[in-house]
Amino acid sequence: MPAERILFVTGRLAEASLRELLVTLAPKMGFDYDVAVLGISVAALMSVDFVARKLEPPSGVDRVLLPGWCGGDLESLAQKFGTPFERGPKDMFDLPEYFGGQAKSPPDLSRYDVEILAEINHAPRLSHQELLAQAEKYRRDGADIIDLGCIPDDFWPQVGAATRMLRAEGFRVSIDSFDRREVEQSVAAGAELVLSCNSTNADWLAACDAELVVIPDQPQDGESLVRTTALLAAAGRKFRIDPILEPIGFGFAASLARYFEARRRWPAAEMMMGIGNLTELSEVDSAGLNFLFAAICQELGIRSVLTTEVVGWCRSAVKEFDLARRLMRHAVTNHVLPKHVNSQLVMLRDVKVHELGEVGLRRLAEQIRDANFRVFVERGELHLINRDGHWHGTDPFELFNEITRTTPIDSAHSFYLGYELAKATTALTLGKQYRQDEALQWGFLTIPEVSAHDRRRGQESAGTR
Repeated sequence: MPAERILFVTGRLAEASLRELLVTLAPKMGFDYDVAVLGISVAALMSVDFVARKLEPPSGVDRVLLPGWCGGDLESLAQKFGTPFERGPKDMFDLPEYFGGQAKSPPDLSRYDVEILAEINHAPRLSHQELLAQAEKYRRDGADIIDLGCIPDDFWPQVGAATRMLRAEGFRVSIDSFDRREVEQSVAAGAELVLSCNSTNADWLAACDAELVVIPDQPQDGESLVRTTALLAAAGRKFRIDPILEPIGFGFAASLARYFEARRRWPAAEMMMGIGNLTELSEVDSAGLNFLFAAICQELGIRSVLTTEVVGWCRSAVKEFDLARRLMRHAVTNHVLPKHVNSQLVMLRDVKVHELGEVGLRRLAEQIRDANFRVFVERGELHLINRDGHWHGTDPFELFNEITRTTPIDSAHSFYLGYELAKATTALTLGKQYRQDEALQWGFLTIPEVSAHDRRRGQESAGTR
């Protein structure tokens, strides 16, 4: 059976790099290919209308692959040329993954079995509107239960009203308090879970119509945990066990071991882990911690966690754990590594970085015939190239001053160049992939960016109406 023949459409500046890539990619993937270079320097500026006017595909082509930036309706091209058209990746260096991934569907990350309790810290100090806004944010980010964090020795008269308000908006609610009045009023209003129960309040909580989180009297006192669980079991109460995760420097490793011991001792019991004791009390971006704790919970069968978002470095902790719990269920269930499955938690640095290399940059510089600047981050430097020269260095201010000594730049282009250089400098600092006119990738925190080219197209389109 003859190999599939694919026509790759590109611009003049990308032709050489694309051909070099296809020489090794085509035999590996088992396809034949042709390259059509249309009369345009930058492939990203193509549109469907432009392709329809300029393309003359050779006979025998099975499909045509356009640059990922090409805008417009591809079906019109398929009808005109009688050949299927599709958009490839926005970066040609992603073609190996594009072809390698076509044969397999993305993994199903819709499933998870670890519940998130998101605590609203110091809930009594917030108005109902503020409580609702925080709860809505947590729910959007993946929280299953909203935990009302009360203030010790400061009774909250509105706890029942707050619970009813949240329940009326469809929220599941837990109450985090040792005050009997607060707990009973919240449970009467619809709270389904009480944090926490130990020997100091087990006598009256045993009669409470809610599920309980059982903790030891002191983190190291495992026997108190045994006594309290036995009392609640005898009373027929539903509960989950939390041996208490302690902060680093205050018994963290020993407390982690107690979760393993609790699972060994109660193999079928429901368990919870308060991961906020680490994410809030460790001055480090919280995504990695959430990733690790999701793995521990998945492997130990700990089916709920308590977290919050008080400190700046864990302000997206709920969403981080939501992504992590889905990834960990997939990894553990399918016995695969949690790697190259989903990159949403890779935020500070990128999975990989592509470079043109010294030869590629030099070849590109020789081909450019217009005044527009191309910006690259390569081999530890910023590079700016147009028809007038190739400037490179690590200081964007020095580069800009050097360029403007010989090349006049108007205010609009100065703004654009400054914006792109700021992104490029960030990419250089962190070792991230920089692509001109695209947003830097920050995992699930990425904010999509409308490129300057698309903005210009939109303004031109508006001007013709």
